[in-house]
Formats: sequence, C-alpha cells, structure tokens
Amino acid sequence: MAHPHDHSGHSHDETDHDHEAHQHAPHAHDHAGHSHDHAGHDHTPKVSSANERAVLIGLTLTGTFMVIEVIGGLLSGSLALLADAGHMLTDTIALFLSWLGFRIGKRVADSKRSFGYARVEVLAGLINALTLFGIVVWILYEAFQRFMAPGEVLAGPMFAVAVAGLLINLLVLRILGGADKDHVNIKGASLHVMGDLLGSVGAIAAAIIIWLTGWTPIDPILSVFVSVLILRGAWALLMRTFNILMEGAPDGVDPAAIAADLKTNVPGLAKVDHLHVWSLSSGRTMATLDIALTGDIAPASVSNAVRQRLAQTHDINHATIEIDWTGHGSQCAAAKPA
Repeated sequence: MAHPHDHSGHSHDETDHDHEAHQHAPHAHDHAGHSHDHAGHDHTPKVSSANERAVLIGLTLTGTFMVIEVIGGLLSGSLALLADAGHMLTDTIALFLSWLGFRIGKRVADSKRSFGYARVEVLAGLINALTLFGIVVWILYEAFQRFMAPGEVLAGPMFAVAVAGLLINLLVLRILGGADKDHVNIKGASLHVMGDLLGSVGAIAAAIIIWLTGWTPIDPILSVFVSVLILRGAWALLMRTFNILMEGAPDGVDPAAIAADLKTNVPGLAKVDHLHVWSLSSGRTMATLDIALTGDIAPASVSNAVRQRLAQTHDINHATIEIDWTGHGSQCAAAKPA
C-alpha cells in the first residue's frame, strides 16, 4: 500500500495518532521534517465475533449436508444434485477460508505488518470468487456430457434430497443474513450459499418435471441455468475484491468530490493535493492527502478539522495528512490538484 511520493519539507500533523503504538511502514514516503502524533490510533481490524460465529455455523451445516447430497446424487443419477454437491464442496472450502480469514484477521499489528492482518479476509473473498468460476466450468462440462449421453434419473430420491438441501441453504443464508452483509467475507459466503439455494430449487424443479414427464434432459438444462446465475455473483465478488487489492476508491467514493467538500467546509484550507482514497478491508476506508493553508489559523486546527470532516461526512476514519508549506505541492504522478 505504498504511496511513493516524497514529502520532504512538509509538516505532517496527525494529532490523534500515537506513532509509538505502531510502525507506519505502509506509507513509504520520506518523513523528513514531518511531525507525527498518533495518539490512541489502532490499525488492528475490528473483526466481529458474530461474523466469525455465523460463518462457522454455516461451515458446519454446509459440510455435513454436502456428504448427504453427494450420496443422493450418486444414488439418483442426478447431475443437478451432483452439481449442487460440488458447489457445496466449494462452499465448505470458501466458508472455511472465510472463517480462517476472521481468525487470522484478529491478530494484532506487528512491526512488519503495521496494519495487522485485515487483508487476509480480502484474499479469502478473492479465493471464494475464483472457486465459483471453477464450479461453473465443472457444471457446464458435466451438462455437455449428459446431453451427449443421457442417463436414468430417479426423481423420487432426487426430490427428497433437493428439498432437504433447500431447507439447509435457507437456514445458513438466514444465519449469514444476521451478520455484516457488506463484509466481503460474509458477502462471498452468502453468494456461495445463494448459488446452492438456486441449485436446490433447480434440482427440485427438475425432479418434478422428470417425475411427471420422464424428460431427463431437463436435469442438465437447469444445471446450466443455475451456473449462469452463479457466474453473475462470482463476477461481482471478484471485481469488489480486486478493487480493494488494487487500492481503488471504494464504491460510492469520489476523491474529487471529497477534496471539493473539504475546501468548502474547512476554514483555513487553501488547497488539497494528492488525495488517495482506498480500502484496507471491508468497511475500513483510508486516505492520504496534502493540504495547503491560508491565513493565520493554527496548522493543527486545520488538520484536525480535515480529519473530523473526513470521519463524520465521508466515513474515512484513518487519514494521513501532509501540510505543504511551500505552496507548490509535492510530486506525485497520480495526483490531481483540487
């Protein structure tokens, strides 16, 4: 998360931070001539125990029923059930990775990782998305094989297992719904379970049609339909985690609008340069910026006002603020003066 611009000659005022509490390694710019005050600031992510517990319960239920669904799919000869069982396998892995991300994310910051381990949960979300793509490929391949060589499907066992799977998925989805739904780990786990739920609905519909008509091609057809729905959710999750890892601005955050808002509402602020806004993990938006001052207002007062405005209006609770005393700004290729 390095921002390789040189702020030599600036005064760095952060009155609510305690630099002794952590090392500011991720900001790789020159702090010569800067002053730091990081009192009371902690980069350790606030990992909710409710989120962790929800994922663990979902993991246990999903893993247990996956075994049942595999047996049911093999006995009935249903691709829809086997596809859903394969999806539940990836769900079990994904939920385990999500749970592991929460566990590791609780570890406190150290000298090498001054922001703690919050990014582990984002990596888990990325793996979740990639496993969804993998299961879609598997479903499509199996569907093609079934079209080429249709086999017998036992509608009765297929229907019973699919209904049980639907109930399990609804229960897990309800449990995850009580957690933080904006969290990438919870979102990733919920998408997996939603895909399973759709798979169960498809399997139920296929079982009913086969039961009434004997037309077995409906089994792979509905499997393909479910895979398309899964693919849509996987793409959205992949883009979200990719944006966090690329340190892109979070959804709904406009750095230019933030800079204009600061200039309008913070007395003594003449200019905002080099404003970078990104997410460390879900719900943890951060920013770095240079500011130039006007008049005789105390620099600490302006810096504090900027930080309060960022926190209260834009939900940015960690800001690194550089004060430009020269009026010319520093060099930064990505900067757009405001």
